[in-house]
Amino acid sequence: MDRAAEDLTARARIRDAAIKLFGQRGIEGASIRDIAAEAGVSSGLVRHHFGSKEALREACDTYAKERMLQIGAELTRDNDLTGLDPLALHPVAFPLQLYIVRSMMDGSETATAFFLEGVDAVEEWTTTFGIDPKDRRGYAAALAAIKLSVFVFRDQVSKALGEDITTPAGYNRIGQALMEVFTIPLLPQDNINPRKQEK
Repeated sequence: MDRAAEDLTARARIRDAAIKLFGQRGIEGASIRDIAAEAGVSSGLVRHHFGSKEALREACDTYAKERMLQIGAELTRDNDLTGLDPLALHPVAFPLQLYIVRSMMDGSETATAFFLEGVDAVEEWTTTFGIDPKDRRGYAAALAAIKLSVFVFRDQVSKALGEDITTPAGYNRIGQALMEVFTIPLLPQDNINPRKQEK
């Protein structure tokens, strides 16, 4: 392997290790030394590629956001939702989802912007599919927040299920449950949209 390719591989390993540890521990909880050990490189190489932990965090934010947008586009191409298989998604999507939520909680503007873009996408989706909530923006924000809350409360959700949702099986189980939450009405339709009763 030539030096340029080797550097590229090391950079990706460092980024992936940082995404994993930042997602698990938060930005403050993962040191450059921890990330280097996880990636199998020296601390000096981490600094060579990224300069500082904050710069590494920014690179992770950008990568996580762009990769999740790419995954979303691939899964929903031509409005085909058959690719939404939580078990198949787990190895790629779960570390990114966990990282984005933790980064958002740690005050990342990039992660917050990603959330707002998600709200925009849900809002557009409701229009495309003729869903007519009383407060479209509120509905979109609530739906986006519900999806993320699973990762915020992953320890509590895992305890409730008796199964670790960070594992492929647990991730698949909660993913299927979320799909049902989004598709099975909790109330009769007349109660969901009181405006129809007024007509």
